Amino acid sequence: MTPRPYVLVAELTYRCPLRCAYCSNPLQVPDRPALTGADWQRILGEASQLGVVQVHFTGGEPLLRDDLELLVARAAELELYSNLITSGLPLTRDRLAALKAAGLCALQLSFQAARPGPSADIAGVDAFAHKLQVAAWVRELELPLTINVVLHRRNLDEIHHIIALAEQLGADRLELANTQYLGWAYENRAALMPTVAQLDAARAVAADASARLRGRMEILFVLPDYFGDRPRTCMNGWGERYIVVTPDGRAMPCHAAHILPLEFPDLRAHSLSAAWHDSDAFRRFRGTDYLREPCRSCDQREVDHGGCRCQAFLLTGDPTSADPVCSLSPRHDLVVAARAAATAAATAAATAAAPPLTLRRLRVVR
Repeated sequence: MTPRPYVLVAELTYRCPLRCAYCSNPLQVPDRPALTGADWQRILGEASQLGVVQVHFTGGEPLLRDDLELLVARAAELELYSNLITSGLPLTRDRLAALKAAGLCALQLSFQAARPGPSADIAGVDAFAHKLQVAAWVRELELPLTINVVLHRRNLDEIHHIIALAEQLGADRLELANTQYLGWAYENRAALMPTVAQLDAARAVAADASARLRGRMEILFVLPDYFGDRPRTCMNGWGERYIVVTPDGRAMPCHAAHILPLEFPDLRAHSLSAAWHDSDAFRRFRGTDYLREPCRSCDQREVDHGGCRCQAFLLTGDPTSADPVCSLSPRHDLVVAARAAATAAATAAATAAAPPLTLRRLRVVR
């Protein structure tokens, strides 16, 4: 029996005022027209019929869609829990109030660091002061606030300042999301990967803060894949919980799947139900039947499903292979080497300039 989806990730646009070096958006995007508001209204309805209960409006920057309020209202009409995932640019208090009036349920605001200078270096834009103002508006309007900070070598050492910032802003939840090396983060892996010592120290600070703030602010610390010995299951199972819809109308099981050699259904020509139930792209890695050794005989195969398909493909060229993060993978050496390179790079950076960041830019392929 095909599982039921719970979450729709609505990538409304690839455009964004920030240029974050760890962005998970594609390195290149196809020159295809964006979905219209009518397309998105239909997709939201089809998602509800499939059993979806949450919709995350994201991008790029979803605020760049002029019809965002209409889409939030449609989600509310369908009784979907809506979450806006945003950089806060461009947002005014009046527009935030309008989004709440339309039915917005929660907001996740990104920060790149705990101070203006490092934030601008990572995002390519000086937006720190405006983000502080956005957080204040969210609290004034009594919307649940999640602060999200993607962690890496350049900000891990200030994690205690990041936690203090989230406390100061009155966040309900703090996501300390260590970089996963896909998209632009893979492009910048040499400059972003931390050392094991950095990661261990940051994890201890986060654990102490989580205990201290229990009942006041939830803290989620997401360990980066490269620093574990067993992989996580991809998106809680490929094609089992999440549907991602791209700005140009492709339905995918995860946000990074565009790198895989699969043909993803175009929702201009297919229904969301057909994409979920019938398309090869969603069925290809659903479950565990596709797994080869060493995954096929592993007692954890129903837990991790062999790990991340995109990571397996990016590192080995084969999306059916065991995720190299796993210590049992024949190519675990690739991850071990990357960790060693990160330590060497950090040591070199102590006496020389840090590796440069390649900031995200929108590359359209015609």
